[in-house]
Amino acid sequence: MLSVLIALLLAGGGGYYWWKQMHPPLPVGISFGNGRIEADEIDIATKYAGRVSELLADIGDAVSPGQAVARMDTRDIEQSLSKSEAQAREAQHAVEEAQATLVQQQTQQTLAEHEIERTRQLVKNGWATRELMDQRQQQLDAANAGLAAARARVLQVQHALDAAQHDAGFYRVQIADNTLIAPKAGRIQYRLTNIGEVLPAGGKVLTMLDLSYVYMDIYLPTTEAGKVKIGADARIVLDAYPDHPIPAKVSFVASQSQFTPKTVETQSERDKLMFRVRVRIDQQRLLEHADAIRSGLPGVTYVRWDSSTSWPKQLESTP
Repeated sequence: MLSVLIALLLAGGGGYYWWKQMHPPLPVGISFGNGRIEADEIDIATKYAGRVSELLADIGDAVSPGQAVARMDTRDIEQSLSKSEAQAREAQHAVEEAQATLVQQQTQQTLAEHEIERTRQLVKNGWATRELMDQRQQQLDAANAGLAAARARVLQVQHALDAAQHDAGFYRVQIADNTLIAPKAGRIQYRLTNIGEVLPAGGKVLTMLDLSYVYMDIYLPTTEAGKVKIGADARIVLDAYPDHPIPAKVSFVASQSQFTPKTVETQSERDKLMFRVRVRIDQQRLLEHADAIRSGLPGVTYVRWDSSTSWPKQLESTP
């Protein structure tokens, strides 16, 4: 029995020694906390109610910014677009006709001005009657009225053309908005619908992970969180990659405690306050290792709140 107890003590001591060698104590100036890798989720949803026509991406697919990932049925909108385009063509013909009429009226008005000017000279020299002068004035007045009407008609049909073109443009925008695109580079996390399903406006089709914003949240006590600054160096060590510390930066420190009320006053209770600290992985590094990003992986984040402290060898960053 004694020999068994001695063997257990030796094994325990050896195990503790091995653990200490693998997890040497951290120098003053570095704190740590447990957490999980997270990436922002982006819902790709419909802008208008409609039927899902095509799904161009599936779970696990990597997508790039602007890539089409789904399309909605737009046959009804396309018919409305065809109608507006026909109305626009008709309005264009009306504009051309009105402009031709305007040119004709301008010619008649110019002729009427020339005739009345000649008639004035004839009347002045006694070679024409006053009655002829009155007739020429009536012709000029009629030409001026016709010219004004022609100009008004041009404006009218031009406005009709603009309205038809705006309607056509609106339908083109609707058709374009019914092609759902990935707003950022990322990976499809969920497919929430199938082809043929009818969705309301804002109906979710896919959910993707934003691979440009990957972070881990940890919680530190008051005495440590108060020393952490935005931009401080950090290292993330994932359980899946224990030998590859990932360099990161502190991007957020909570201004309020997470676990106890703000009214706590005693020193012992203030020491229990925990503050959320977020560290974010560099975007360029994320793009270089996009295939290795897995949201939800557990690990440990180390935060260096004293810049004069050197990172231990096991936490030096790797490429």
